Amino acid sequence: QVNLQESGGGLVQAGGSLRLSCAVSGRTSTSGAMGWFRQAPGKERAFVAAITWSSGSTYYTDSVKGRFTISRDNAKNTVDLQMNSLKPEDTALYYCARTTLSIVTWNSGNYYAWGQGTQVTVSA
Repeated sequence: QVNLQESGGGLVQAGGSLRLSCAVSGRTSTSGAMGWFRQAPGKERAFVAAITWSSGSTYYTDSVKGRFTISRDNAKNTVDLQMNSLKPEDTALYYCARTTLSIVTWNSGNYYAWGQGTQVTVSA
C-alpha cells in the first residue's frame, strides 16, 4: 500500500509563490510516475503536472507552463511543485497521485493512489 501526504499549501497574494511537497511512503519503487492535480470549488479535478521517477520527464497543463515546476527526489521519495506567479484562478485543493505507468499522463484514471490534498488560496 502506498501512502501520499501533501504539505505546503496556504494563503498567498497574487504574484506570490508556494512550494507544495508530496511525501510517498509504503510500497514504493523507482518506476512509475507522480502527478499533481487540483480541484476548485464547483469544478472537476484537473491535471496540473506530472513527472516520471526514473528519467524525470515532465508534463504540464498549458495554464501553468512557465510558472510551475515539478521535481522529484528519488532518495527522499518526495515530489515537489514549485508554484510562482500565482493567480487567483490557481486557488484549489491540490492533490498528488501515483501511477504505475512510467510515462507522464494527464489522465486521472491512470493514477491509483491519492493524497488527502492541501489547500492553496490566492487572493487578488
